[in-house]
Amino acid sequence: MPRPNPRPLKKPKPPAPIFPGSVFLLGLIAVAVLAVMLFPFGASQSIRYDQFEKLLNENKLKKVVLVGNDRVLGDVRDEMKLHGEEELRALKIPSGSFSVRLLPAQDRKDLYEAVKARGVAFDTEDDRANWFGQNFMSFLFATVLFMMLISFFLPRLRDPMGGGMPTAFGRSPARKYDKNAKTRTTFADVADMESAKRELQEIVDFLRSPEKFLKLGAQIPKGVLLVGPPGTGKTLLARAVAGEANAQFFSINGAEFIQMFVGVGASRVRDLFKNAKENAPCLIFIDEIDAVGRMRGAGVGGGSDEREQTLNQILGEMDGFTATDAVIVIAATNRPDVLDTALLRPGRFDRHVTIERPTWKGRLDILKVHTRNKPLGDDVDLEALARSTIGMTGADLRNLANEAALLAARENKSRIDKSDFHAAMDRVILGPKREEGLTEADKRRIAYHEAGHALVAFLEPEAEKPHKVSIVPRSQSLGVNLIAPDEIRVQKGLAYFKAKLAFMMGGRAADRLVYGETDAGHESDLKQATKLARYMVTHWGMSDRLGPMSFRVGEEHVFLGKELQEARDFSEGTMQVIDEEVSKLLREADARAFEHLSQHRATMDRIVDALLQTEELDKKELEALVAPVVPAAQPSGAGTSAAPAPTRA
Repeated sequence: MPRPNPRPLKKPKPPAPIFPGSVFLLGLIAVAVLAVMLFPFGASQSIRYDQFEKLLNENKLKKVVLVGNDRVLGDVRDEMKLHGEEELRALKIPSGSFSVRLLPAQDRKDLYEAVKARGVAFDTEDDRANWFGQNFMSFLFATVLFMMLISFFLPRLRDPMGGGMPTAFGRSPARKYDKNAKTRTTFADVADMESAKRELQEIVDFLRSPEKFLKLGAQIPKGVLLVGPPGTGKTLLARAVAGEANAQFFSINGAEFIQMFVGVGASRVRDLFKNAKENAPCLIFIDEIDAVGRMRGAGVGGGSDEREQTLNQILGEMDGFTATDAVIVIAATNRPDVLDTALLRPGRFDRHVTIERPTWKGRLDILKVHTRNKPLGDDVDLEALARSTIGMTGADLRNLANEAALLAARENKSRIDKSDFHAAMDRVILGPKREEGLTEADKRRIAYHEAGHALVAFLEPEAEKPHKVSIVPRSQSLGVNLIAPDEIRVQKGLAYFKAKLAFMMGGRAADRLVYGETDAGHESDLKQATKLARYMVTHWGMSDRLGPMSFRVGEEHVFLGKELQEARDFSEGTMQVIDEEVSKLLREADARAFEHLSQHRATMDRIVDALLQTEELDKKELEALVAPVVPAAQPSGAGTSAAPAPTRA
């Protein structure tokens, strides 16, 4: 399992988003620029001509400047500024400087004579030179504000995936990891997955020494598709291949190719493969490739769809590799059924590696990795914990160990003990406890429902036995039967599925037996049972009337990546027969469960009494309660490869 992941050498830092505060700042800057334009610095306040004449006649002017032929600039005497504040405020020239617009009929010579007669300094200026002098500061300030606006908002116009200017939208946002990093991941860090590592060993050998293959005329697979449930370690395995081969590693998510502008995705694909060829030998890892590699022809935009253009570019780039290009593409997905067939053909992703959920030995190794920095109590048995967590992935086990540590810290413990892991498992699988004000009558009815499920499971030889029964409200359920099988079972026959249907009907049968009616709490059980029965009839040929036939009954939605096609390929008469066979299986299971509980009512009452006292019963306690009717505790029915499946009330 992994050591700490190596840090990427060059991870693009996304620009800061535009927040409402930024929009407010933009508005302030715009208002400031407008104010500067309308009221420039250095400009004098304008007064009427009669006010100017009054100031001149009262000998209150210090200087008069004739600007061009139609405007006069003036400045009052210093004593006026000191003692005539009220008058200046009335004239709206508090600074003492003003301007006057001359009337067309006024004689400039008479104005000059009147000014000189009163001993006021007089001068003339060119209108254009004066305009530049009066407005230079305004122009400079407006320019500075505009440059500040550009410098502040331009980074927010960049590519949201890390590009620079808008012209950099087509650059690949793939993260590059250093091949010489001391903390690089290798196969030694990957627990379990032996078959997957064997499949990928050839990729490692080719990246290390491609000449060994080329001299024999061998062509290494250009692409490897990792398929598996979420959390099984597909990304970890791809990073380990790069670490083993000591090659450059580019990592990108399929959704990062797609942008709002048409052509950006294809441009990013070209840039990614160009960089990879320049850094050969190199490995490209595309996570969640189903985001961009879905079937073509399923989009709304037809041939102009951005996603399809991106996919076409990926197909062209992978097909364009030559035998000497030491570039390998590894992709991961948990939806291989929606991928385009051209992507899966030989010459592109021609090697498919399936990564299954870990075995109990693999889970033990994973638990050792995730608990190596956690102090464990003496009562913690990791092997027993690994055997009881069948179906969990590496991500699930990591979450389990972390939840146990959180619960221990909440109770101020110095070590994580066995009870913390059990409580963490209940929290992870069943959900957190919730406060629910249930009456005693409600608790007893829930207890009968769960006891019905559990007793039917023990009375059916092929059924999986419950690992725990609880009437504690959790998540969205009021009670639960936790099924945790002891081993993985691949082959499952008709007897197994009929026993499972009877187990699902156990809660409903208990309510009918004890209360004489059913209630709305059986909805989840009925949905699961109906779905299973329909699969038995339509997919697995478990019907005598229909025989060994499989029917397509699910509608494939075009927007989920499938081609538009007919929803079913059989007649209305066949549909009626399918419905009748499904109903027959469910009625038989219901009757079977009711018969079991009718014959062993006393045992069910004992389970109910125990549940009402303790609220939870584990497997050993249940076996002790059903021992009178099941003498030799039936071996737990073989499980499935899926995660533990709770049956909720």
